[in-house]
Amino acid sequence: MIEIYHNPRCGKSRNCLAFLDQSNEDYKIIPYLTETPSFEDLKILLQKLSLQPIQLVRIKEKVWIENYKEKTLSDDEIIQAMVDNPILIERPIVIKDGKAIIGRDLYLVASFLD
Repeated sequence: MIEIYHNPRCGKSRNCLAFLDQSNEDYKIIPYLTETPSFEDLKILLQKLSLQPIQLVRIKEKVWIENYKEKTLSDDEIIQAMVDNPILIERPIVIKDGKAIIGRDLYLVASFLD
C-alpha cells in the first residue's frame, strides 16, 4: 500500500493527495504533524529516500532558522530536530514498495507510482 506523509496546510501536499485520489490506488495518510514519526521511523524513511538528514529538512522554516541554522549538527541531531519539530520535515513524502520520494513534483510522483 502507498503511504503519504501529508500536511493538510501545504499546497504541494494537498496536490499530491489529490493526485493519489485520481490514481485509483489504495493509500494511507500519515498525518506526521500530529502523529510524529519516531527517531527510528525517520532513519528508515531517510534510507528509503536515499537522502542525508539535512536534505529532508525544510531549512527555510522559522523553527530551523531560529534554533538550528547557525549550529553544526550531527546527522542524529538533525533527525532529532525533526522528531522534536515535525514541521521541519519536507513534504509530501510518498512511499511505495520500500522506496520513497518527496512528492512535490507530480510528474515524478506519477513516474514513481508506475
